[in-house]
Amino acid sequence: MQKINLHQAEPIPEEAREYIDAMLASGDLFRYHAAKDAPVTLLEQEFAQMMGAKYALAVASCSAALFLTIRALDLPRDAKILIPAFTFAAVPSAVVHANCTPVLVEVADNYRVDMADFEAKFTDDIQAVLISHMRGHTSDMDQIKALCDAKDIPLIEDAAHSLGTTWHGEKIGTIGKVGCFSFQSYKMLNGGEGGILITDDDDIIARCVIMSGAYENNWQKHGLDCNTFSKYQNELPLYNTRLNNLSAAVIRPQIQHLEERITNGLRNHDLMAERLNTSPYLSVPKALAPEKRAPDSIQFNLVGFSDDEAHAFMAETKSRGATVSIFGLHQGNARAFWNWKFLGELPDLPMTKAMLMRACDLRLPTSLCEDQVQGITDIILASINKIKLSKAA
Repeated sequence: MQKINLHQAEPIPEEAREYIDAMLASGDLFRYHAAKDAPVTLLEQEFAQMMGAKYALAVASCSAALFLTIRALDLPRDAKILIPAFTFAAVPSAVVHANCTPVLVEVADNYRVDMADFEAKFTDDIQAVLISHMRGHTSDMDQIKALCDAKDIPLIEDAAHSLGTTWHGEKIGTIGKVGCFSFQSYKMLNGGEGGILITDDDDIIARCVIMSGAYENNWQKHGLDCNTFSKYQNELPLYNTRLNNLSAAVIRPQIQHLEERITNGLRNHDLMAERLNTSPYLSVPKALAPEKRAPDSIQFNLVGFSDDEAHAFMAETKSRGATVSIFGLHQGNARAFWNWKFLGELPDLPMTKAMLMRACDLRLPTSLCEDQVQGITDIILASINKIKLSKAA
């Protein structure tokens, strides 16, 4: 099989070229130099409209969006925030940066929040919930939302991996008070870096816009119909985590290609999942019933493998040209909670740890064709068979 680059980012469409060239020719990439309708402002308007949200704010990263959101909630110092123990290190980092304390919740072998542990840890001193839809896997949002609403606790969605996913037909990122998304190159919309938050809350958007770096009266250039900005001017710190116009010029033309990417990503995922699940040594968890996914990667669990066999499986796939990673077996992996040393003493999370030690991760660019997906699947199945058959022999 011809070698396939699984680290290929989503392509920048040709129609983006004229926007990029115009930006480069002007040399002026700062969003607030335009009197109105800067590319970043237009991106915010188009993204909000696409998501059916009232407001959007584009910033330097999804992590920055999470941080600003937490700060905008005006929680007291050291406020406890529930987060899944399976997420990227940037998520607990955002909580820490906002002077709050993350409380880690167990995640099951289907990569979703374990609701028994969630309910047990959702004590009266919890002041916010931040749910990461890690790698695009949606937890039970019906139950989580109901529990948050019953206590009047704000729910934030880290939807960095879930642009295009729906829950009961409702877009992920619109269920909580705020939804945060990523424009990093391996996401559905490729800006290299960047992020965006959406909300219907007037107070939150005003606070986030000011803190993102809207100094003096630059909040007026966001084109938002909101009367709460002026009361926060000069009252909140500026973190200067804005998105620049060049990134917006790269991202905006991709929005019209999003549905095609979602369709291709789901096709590729399900095609591979169906075949992997024919092996007794592999398990691809099913989506929850209300969830329609928009994946650009696939995760599956090794069944009945020792650590040595798991390492051998990774080495075998690499030698065949389709490297599979196992979250918990890579030293320093930023998705393994025990590597988050900045949190200090870490809790015992046996369920999440067991999952991470056997959960495989493989990027599936949405540009892959079906034959390429079948070829990669062949490599995985052949690698599995070699490890297990060699042991049997």
